[in-house]
Amino acid sequence: MAVLPIREYPEAVLRRKADPVTALDAELQRLIDDMIETMYAAPGIGLAAPQVGVPLQVFVVDVSGGKDPNALMVFINPQIVSATGRVREEEGCLSVPGVYGPTPRAARVTLRGSNRAGEVVEVEAEGLLARAFQHEVDHLHGRLFFDRMGLMGRDLIKRRFRRLKRQQERR
Repeated sequence: MAVLPIREYPEAVLRRKADPVTALDAELQRLIDDMIETMYAAPGIGLAAPQVGVPLQVFVVDVSGGKDPNALMVFINPQIVSATGRVREEEGCLSVPGVYGPTPRAARVTLRGSNRAGEVVEVEAEGLLARAFQHEVDHLHGRLFFDRMGLMGRDLIKRRFRRLKRQQERR
């Protein structure tokens, strides 16, 4: 397994709609293993394939941050099949490091997709897991968390991120 470089805004792969997975082959299994390793190393609670430069509809999520071995989930070609309620909470992204903002999301979602064995699974979620599912599905559609904010919120996040990057470059 390898830790892959995480692509950062404004890289084009983050804005492209990911392609459906058509083969559950050894290459895909290796990508999933590498994504899991990368997510834990970051550290993060979710990672979509476009974030490591691969435009495929795959994501991994573990809201326990690796503390609960049963919390790790892999989704291939996922779809949100229902979403109810509204919440607005602080959210960040490994592809926009160091910047957070209040992001509106559904309070509860049902996600359907395949696991890494190719079995169709459906998971109902609320709280942090529901937010993580929506965040990662957005990545598969070329959207970032700040795209869900109003114009002022989006601009504020982008300015903060650019300022942070300039400060890092000066070091």
